Amino acid sequence: MPLVEVTHAPDVPASQLRELGSVLPHLVSVAVECPEEPYDGDLQPGDVEIRFRGLGPLDRCGLDVVIEVRSKYFESRAADRQERVDRLHEDIRTATGLDDFGVYLSLPVAAWAQGD
Repeated sequence: MPLVEVTHAPDVPASQLRELGSVLPHLVSVAVECPEEPYDGDLQPGDVEIRFRGLGPLDRCGLDVVIEVRSKYFESRAADRQERVDRLHEDIRTATGLDDFGVYLSLPVAAWAQGD
């Protein structure tokens, strides 16, 4: 289950953030798909969690939007992580028209549990 945090400048239009929120679950799922956690295209609640946060007065960021993706470590994911994040960046650009943004993919050793 990927966790996604989107940090954005105050002047990024809400419509663009809504569009980003609508395409990220699928695009992130494709980007982190692996044999251990295959993606069947049928997202369920809790499959991808996205949080949006506007930059605060003390934050420093050189980009309009930074998208941080955290997904559980698997060797198959880690082996080509740069290709995955490059493809995700390009897919986000194509889907939303965003230009001044970055994507950070982190694959920590982690565990996840959730209720039904």
